[in-house]
Amino acid sequence: MSTALAASTGLDFSLTQKLFVIVLCALTAFVSHMALAVFNDGVRPFMLDFIQGRSQRSATTAVSFGLSAGFIFGLGAPMALSSGVLNPWLLFLPTDILGILAPRKWLAPLLGGAWGALVVFGLSGANDVAHDLPVDFLTAMQQMSTPILFLFTLFPVLAITRQFGRLRGGLAAVLELALVIMTMKLWPTVFAGSLAMAAGVLLLIGFAVRKDLVQRKADQAAALAAANQAARVHTAGDQKAREQASGTGQPPGNEAAADPMASLFSSSALRLRRHLPLFMALGAGVCVLAQMHIFGGGEATSFLIAKGQYSEAAQVDFYRVFGFVPLIATTALASGAYGIAGFTLVYPIGYLLPNPLLAAVIGAVVFALEVLTLSSIGRVLGKLPSVRDSSEYLRAAITETLGLAILFGSLLAANVMGGGLAILIVGGLYLLNEAMGRPVVRMAAAPAAVLAGGVLLNLLHWMNLFTPLKG
Repeated sequence: MSTALAASTGLDFSLTQKLFVIVLCALTAFVSHMALAVFNDGVRPFMLDFIQGRSQRSATTAVSFGLSAGFIFGLGAPMALSSGVLNPWLLFLPTDILGILAPRKWLAPLLGGAWGALVVFGLSGANDVAHDLPVDFLTAMQQMSTPILFLFTLFPVLAITRQFGRLRGGLAAVLELALVIMTMKLWPTVFAGSLAMAAGVLLLIGFAVRKDLVQRKADQAAALAAANQAARVHTAGDQKAREQASGTGQPPGNEAAADPMASLFSSSALRLRRHLPLFMALGAGVCVLAQMHIFGGGEATSFLIAKGQYSEAAQVDFYRVFGFVPLIATTALASGAYGIAGFTLVYPIGYLLPNPLLAAVIGAVVFALEVLTLSSIGRVLGKLPSVRDSSEYLRAAITETLGLAILFGSLLAANVMGGGLAILIVGGLYLLNEAMGRPVVRMAAAPAAVLAGGVLLNLLHWMNLFTPLKG
């Protein structure tokens, strides 16, 4: 499979696309300022204290910056420069910070729009300058695409193994490998991991649903047996008292009213529904951005979009949804703040739509349905504990596979940049980051090391201490 990217020297967007990114960044900063949505899943749980006035704006901004800075500069910027495609870490994490930071409503969209302008105008210039350097580290970073695309295929296998054991994990691995080989042989123009990931995710969901159904039947049988036993040893009067105590004679809803978490979830869902038109505008904007094919929702997706493989990109981001719906739904219901991209369904939908107008309409409808059904989704997830657990295993597996892929791809990029010396610099910076307690988050450390290593190699070249490799 070729690693040549359609946008290898990209980030050259049309004026319409640039203006749209600026407007969308302004909107996402405003939504963040209103504490209605943030992109960073780690920040969302802190939003409840901010919404209820127990945390100051400055403190919440510090939390958002601390949890996001590494991803912005260590992952978002390098991925955009190497693929030529924008990503949510570069666009939406900064607008989280700027929106929360802004003390006035009118200032938030101005700051967000300014960041969008810096991205669409500044990155293009930086991209051109970097490609003209003696050591072209941006072209070298395209080496990351193959490890990311192929190792990412294995995330369902890791999730199945961790949740359901070695036997089922091994079977999933064999199935995925067979499907990858078959796809490469029969459909060489299709991303080889497409069918494999589909099969893996379906297996994981099937195993989880089956476990929940079996457990529910067992619980019902145990409850029935307990009820029959109780009926044989107690009098009819005792049975009536027990029924009254269990709440059968009470009006429905008392149990939920007595549950403080149920009350909190209800108030959070109601708060989000009150701002439904704003969420619909947000959904329309994100979906149109995806439809323009200048944006990828994930690491693997960015390179697929750059290659022009939009259906494969939609498939990859669709599978990611299963790993993040429970997390986004529960944190949104608990905090009262939703996700900037919602459940991220608007990503794959946008990739596949033929024009921006249709993307705007469908994106708005999808976000409206997500917000309106948020409480129902929370209740359903509460009844499917294994499915809910599967999402956690999926997220962990995605992080693990991408972490290895990005590290391996970064070392490949280093080898292209400057052979053993570049590997020493990039690998050394990564290991130093680990030894220092990871001031840069692990997933972003390797790409950041490639950028730093590329700058250092160019400095060494100008000092006549390093000769760039031929080719």
